[in-house]
Amino acid sequence: MGMLTTHVLDTAQGRPGAGIRVDLYAAGRDRRLVATARTNDDGRCAAPLLQGEAFRTGQFRTGQWELVFHVGEYFAAAGLTLPEPPFLDQITVAFGMAADAHYHVPLLVSPWSYTTYRGS
Repeated sequence: MGMLTTHVLDTAQGRPGAGIRVDLYAAGRDRRLVATARTNDDGRCAAPLLQGEAFRTGQFRTGQWELVFHVGEYFAAAGLTLPEPPFLDQITVAFGMAADAHYHVPLLVSPWSYTTYRGS
């Protein structure tokens, strides 16, 4: 059964990114919000953002997705000295899912950089 999961690691402070809002959008011409979650103390969402029948790529025309990580709020709450506006505020990761499989999209982030990959 297909599913989409994520987690966030705060590389600046060497810990999980807890309490970060994550929005999932079905992208394309009719972009729409599909799910919203917050990461837990381990930097993970408590449940998959997408799974089962909702996961089927055919439900959305393009099979294209966007995860939006609200890291500006997180780093501001952490008490870090940041410029205004912050260099990174909302990070959008655009990606496609072509198969009924487990897609894991982690985010490694600091106030100045980020990286992502398809995890397992």
